[in-house]
Amino acid sequence: MAMGSVSRKTLVGLGRNVGFGGIGYVRGVKTFTLPDLPYDYGALEPAISGEIMQLHHQKHHQTYITNFNKALEQLDLAIAKGDATAVVKLQSAIKFNGGGHVNHSIFWKNLTPVREGGGEPPKGSLGWAIDTQFGSLEALIQKMNTDGAALQGSGWVWLALDKEQKKLSVETTANQLRKSSRELSISLSVFHFEGGKLVCMSSYANSIVGKSSTLDLCIGALVDADPLVTKGSGLVPLLGIDVWEHAYYLQYKNVRPDYLKNIWKVINWKYASNEYERESA
Repeated sequence: MAMGSVSRKTLVGLGRNVGFGGIGYVRGVKTFTLPDLPYDYGALEPAISGEIMQLHHQKHHQTYITNFNKALEQLDLAIAKGDATAVVKLQSAIKFNGGGHVNHSIFWKNLTPVREGGGEPPKGSLGWAIDTQFGSLEALIQKMNTDGAALQGSGWVWLALDKEQKKLSVETTANQLRKSSRELSISLSVFHFEGGKLVCMSSYANSIVGKSSTLDLCIGALVDADPLVTKGSGLVPLLGIDVWEHAYYLQYKNVRPDYLKNIWKVINWKYASNEYERESA
């Protein structure tokens, strides 16, 4: 179908305050750069080795960003050419690589060195909520470790706030995209054509920007910062643990449970507590 009525507007970017690195433009298309870590690569040792952190950040996360930017540029060109088939084919690359960027940007903030409070139990309202719902912090950690170890293949284990049910929730998500961003994971068909215009299929995106939204707004909704929409529209991530092998294999080999046991020594509960209080307000 012709796409002549779709303008090549600048794609709007990632939302909320998660911290997604720098943003630039290539031929009017917004691009993303690798966010700096708030600590040195070796600062999380011995829980996570400096070698793993450097490779994870500089290689794996950077690859997601590179491929995400490439897919967005190709999408812009496909729209300019009126190539609806190419637009549809690019959806999976945008979801997967955009999801990888979002997830890892959250993950780095979920970690902090021991000397800066890593591993210190949550206090205040989040600590109370954990004790009330799970019985203790230890019980919550055990559940997340069990669920994370049992996840087949690659993915993530999350502690989330269910804003609709007003309670905490432990969730697992596969890979980077199927449940990896509120807008990156809603459906296989993110776009369709209506009256010659490209519009969002995503119910969440539609609720924000309207069914008639064009590509720039649709992409903006697709790359916001909530990784858990397919588990429930009201879920907000408080912390996530990467259980892809690249997150631990160099140090823990194939023993994922040992990685999960030790990562809690550098979990940034202060960040999770701040998110909980902000989202509960």
